[in-house]
Amino acid sequence: MQTADPSALGFDADRLARIDRHFAHYVDDGRLPGWQVVVNRGGETVHASTYGRRDVEADIGWSDDTVVRMYSMTKPITSVAAMMLYEEGAFELKDPVSKFIPSFGESRVYRSGNHMKPVTEGLAEEMKIWHLLTHTSGLTYGFHHQHVTDAIYRARGFEWGAPDGIDLAETCDRWAAMPLAFQPGAEWNYSVSTDVLGRVVEVASGMALDEFFEQRIFQPLKMTETGFAPTDEQRDRFARLYSPNPANGRAVISPLEAAAGARMFLSGGGGLVGTAADYVRFTRFLLNKGELDGVRLLGTRTVDYMTQNHLPGGVDLEAYGRPLFAETQFDGVGFGLGFSVSLDPVANKVLGSPGEYAWGGAASTAFWCDPVEDISVVFLTQLLPSSTHPIRTQLKQLVYQALVD
Repeated sequence: MQTADPSALGFDADRLARIDRHFAHYVDDGRLPGWQVVVNRGGETVHASTYGRRDVEADIGWSDDTVVRMYSMTKPITSVAAMMLYEEGAFELKDPVSKFIPSFGESRVYRSGNHMKPVTEGLAEEMKIWHLLTHTSGLTYGFHHQHVTDAIYRARGFEWGAPDGIDLAETCDRWAAMPLAFQPGAEWNYSVSTDVLGRVVEVASGMALDEFFEQRIFQPLKMTETGFAPTDEQRDRFARLYSPNPANGRAVISPLEAAAGARMFLSGGGGLVGTAADYVRFTRFLLNKGELDGVRLLGTRTVDYMTQNHLPGGVDLEAYGRPLFAETQFDGVGFGLGFSVSLDPVANKVLGSPGEYAWGGAASTAFWCDPVEDISVVFLTQLLPSSTHPIRTQLKQLVYQALVD
């Protein structure tokens, strides 16, 4: 990617080089297959680099146009899609999810028992659209391995994705029939909420999720390399998926690699593949408060509203979230409508700015937007799970230490 003079945009080029040196060690000792990082300020790229391989076994290097599984970096895009419809009056944030997916009107909440014989109770109040956007719905993920409801998901084929042969509508009906982990609005729990939100987008718009994304978001923003599966042209550029070998920590081919790219289940929570260049455009659209290159998809106030902390009482995830795997640290971090939101970098003990919003994906990808410094950063690799290494916190400290203006 073409880069601007870092010094003209407040960065020290020698200090930016520390990013590359640091993460090169991850590849050299086998912890990562390869990676790509792009640092953007004021709409200009000040640092872009790649290192390592997208296919270790075939010795194919990581290139600027490598295509990766974005996993949960899909979630902010689905949230933007939903808020575009919100701006059109398609729903209110307090509307019940059952208005669009009737099966959720019959949901039950786990109270006791094991995954074979759970004891449940009725809903104190129905799940709302804002519960989906904030992960306070009571839904969960099978891969958490923390709660009885997680085990129920796994027993029914919902650990990483959905069983073969069912579409998004059927998937949501099956989730609605499983007990919620808690009453909607009572806690924060990282979950399939955004997948359900994707189905709301389908019903409210009358379009399949992939069609909505392509016509309403990707084409206007010129995100030409992003979709729910690699195209025939992209397959030679599609990175392999890796996981750490428990014996030595070295990256080896993940057993989940073959599951990537299925089209049947359009996962608004984790189904997209794409490139760094495309996602950088998405981050600039966000930092420009809903507009890019003269194309506006969201109003400025909507983006401001989405990137505020929406957790009840303004608390952070440490106070309101469940202590389990997630794409962010909990201290000093709240949650908005589709993003984590930095409330207090001092409490988080990582360099940064109040008001940053961010998220990442299960294969250790990450992005953040800093409206105070007008910075966005995108980091891509393909190592599952993202909790393996402290890549995101280390990347932040290395980016911010390079600012000298």
